[in-house]
Amino acid sequence: MQIALFQPDIAQNTGTILRLCACLGMAAHIIEPAGFPFSDRLFRRAGMDYLDHVSVTRHDSWPKFEDWRAAQGARLLLFTTKAATDYRDFHYQTSDILLFGRESAGVTEAVVEAADARLVIPITPGLRSLNVAMTAAMAAGEALRQLRNPSGATN
Repeated sequence: MQIALFQPDIAQNTGTILRLCACLGMAAHIIEPAGFPFSDRLFRRAGMDYLDHVSVTRHDSWPKFEDWRAAQGARLLLFTTKAATDYRDFHYQTSDILLFGRESAGVTEAVVEAADARLVIPITPGLRSLNVAMTAAMAAGEALRQLRNPSGATN
């Protein structure tokens, strides 16, 4: 299980997600361009010393990420407010890549079309969205819960 961020805008969110990846033992991918330099103080502050404990691959562009993903044979699961499939009803695999879009603009149509599945975390009607770091944590938690308990039975 891996997490990918498409052109992230906000340094603090990216640092927080990389800290999540470090703690959960998940590799991370940054699809450039990012809206901040990796030397950004806020990015380093949010990631703290956890950044030394996460495997981060930076991809220069969406096409380069897609070339890498094709070579891996991994499914791409896009988390978006414009999806119909509830993330809790989806059956995850260990090789999946959980993809999260840019905070300000989401993802491009090419990314939407490339996704093997589009998943949504339902929220109260009338509200726009959750913070991307919160979404990544919820998605990773559900995916890892299912993989730990493949029958889907609740405890």
